[in-house]
Amino acid sequence: MPKRGLYDSIRLEIVCKANRLQLIVDSNSLITSQNQPFDFDYRIDNQAAPVTIEMRTFSDSRRRAYNDEHAQAFAEALLNGTSVFVRIHTMLKKILSGAMPLDDAREPITRVLADCGIQLSDSSNDTANYGLTEFERDLKRLPTTQQRQLLNRIRQMIKELDNR
Repeated sequence: MPKRGLYDSIRLEIVCKANRLQLIVDSNSLITSQNQPFDFDYRIDNQAAPVTIEMRTFSDSRRRAYNDEHAQAFAEALLNGTSVFVRIHTMLKKILSGAMPLDDAREPITRVLADCGIQLSDSSNDTANYGLTEFERDLKRLPTTQQRQLLNRIRQMIKELDNR
């Protein structure tokens, strides 16, 4: 992430519009012409690489944009993180960026998802959301001998699953 104080003013919204989830980005800076696509990157916590999605400015705005296709995946990613970093690639080859903590985001995001009729799996079970990033972080905490033991067990489990 860039250093503190280097962020542009960017507002993220997740709304339910006509029973469809929509991700909206609002910026104080010019993004691109009206009704034009652009790249929007986001990274939850310290993921290895940002996720890029194509957004489109509204037909009446050059500073406000939306995406319907990836809104649910974005909302679910926010629910599983503690902070989000976003980057917008503008038509002037300028990159707008912003970061925000997700401390109080769970309740409003869950409410919008429910209003839109989207049911999430039980988030109280942390193993359901356990991914490669978390695994690598936890693995690094173990001593080398325990890392090898764990990796050997995983290898054995994969072999057993392949034989089924």
